[in-house]
Amino acid sequence: MGCALITHADCLDHLTPDGHPEQVARLDHVLHALQGLDLLRLAAPRCEDRDILRVHPQAYLDRLSGALPGEGLIPLDEDTWLSPRSLEAARRAVGGAVRAVDAVLAGEVKTAFCATRPPGHHAEAETPMGFCLFGNAAIAAKHALDHHGLERVAIVDFDVHHGNGTQALLWDEPRALVVTSQQYPLWPGTGAADETGGHHNVLNLPLPPGSGGAEMRAAYAAQAFPRLEAFRPELVIISAGFDAHADDPLAELNWREEDFEWLTRELCRIAQGTAQGRVVSLLEGGYDLRALADSARVHVEELIEAGR
Repeated sequence: MGCALITHADCLDHLTPDGHPEQVARLDHVLHALQGLDLLRLAAPRCEDRDILRVHPQAYLDRLSGALPGEGLIPLDEDTWLSPRSLEAARRAVGGAVRAVDAVLAGEVKTAFCATRPPGHHAEAETPMGFCLFGNAAIAAKHALDHHGLERVAIVDFDVHHGNGTQALLWDEPRALVVTSQQYPLWPGTGAADETGGHHNVLNLPLPPGSGGAEMRAAYAAQAFPRLEAFRPELVIISAGFDAHADDPLAELNWREEDFEWLTRELCRIAQGTAQGRVVSLLEGGYDLRALADSARVHVEELIEAGR
């Protein structure tokens, strides 16, 4: 059936200060790296309010809308900024995630990668943080569960920073299994192994600073893959952050491209066994531009192979 690449030029309109890690060039480098691959290219639609309201209250959406600057940039916290078109970009990121779920569940494609920004996995119900405005992965999961009627959705987050927002937004959702690996300790300070969710539906894999691909592979093989296989998800959603790469400036894990390649292949294998091969991947972090581009390419190449 194939693999879809879902993106939109509006995602380039979310601006951050000079020197900020979450910069426009990130998306440019990812899209350049994916040129020439066998992908069904789809435009990320602008999401509806109802999509955002699956996990965020109306008051939060209103607050962000009211905070938008007419020009220039304003900080929401020391890391997270708004520019005049930031919400348009964020709505495309949410819309892309929803469109990806629709595409794989309708059988248009088997796998999909959303090359969008801003990222989403740090956004909590009423708190933007960590460069993130809306919980894209959690919204995608709730859309699959509530709109499409799935019974079990798994979210696997391998960003080097803990997906505190996804965990919080789905903490009390027994139909969702959240598996997340991260350097620990590291900002935002969450992600300990004893954070297990309101229904034993969260699995955290804390990885020590300085560890590399071997430690990651062992942790996933021993803990994550058995939990995923036992849960039998009908859809696998990946929060694909590439900042665990050894060259990334914001953390201290030492993964290489082949580690992202291996992990993607294994997650697609599990999806093939339980979810008819259906995988939706959403771009999260990754701040060394070369490492981000190279890692995203091998990740998407594995999605393409799994989608055949």
